[in-house]
Amino acid sequence: MSSEGKNLSDVSVFASQVALTGLKIGIIQAVWNEEITNKLHEGAEGLLIERGLKPSQLIHVRVSGAMELPLAALWLLEKVDGVIVLGCVVRGGTPHFEYVCQGTTKGIIDVQLKIQKPVIYGLLTVNTEQEAWDRAGGKYGNKGREAGATLLQQLEVRQFVETL
Repeated sequence: MSSEGKNLSDVSVFASQVALTGLKIGIIQAVWNEEITNKLHEGAEGLLIERGLKPSQLIHVRVSGAMELPLAALWLLEKVDGVIVLGCVVRGGTPHFEYVCQGTTKGIIDVQLKIQKPVIYGLLTVNTEQEAWDRAGGKYGNKGREAGATLLQQLEVRQFVETL
């Protein structure tokens, strides 16, 4: 397990110096496994506000499930500087898990490369519901907080590159 022995909420390594003025950030939340994705959203939004963004700079969009995240990100990126996508897919007894996870992951990568704005992957792909809770504020911290910190760090990289 990649999270074992690691707390996702320990984001001090992402001490971003990004200029926050004028930024608009989108948070797209899949509502399948909503109790878990609510916790991821709280983590992402909480981190962004702690780092200095105002609630008015954050746009929250809800979609049905993980497969809807890439298209929603594509649409929202027309209006914002970066997007965090949050969702939770729990493995079941059919190949559906692989199709959803692979399709969503490829879609997210394709969107950010096409639009050239960050789309931060906050999709939990887990074997059990307990593993999801462990990463949504449980013993491994909150993947939403990590996604928020990662977005700020990516925006800092972009701002740096634009000054070259």
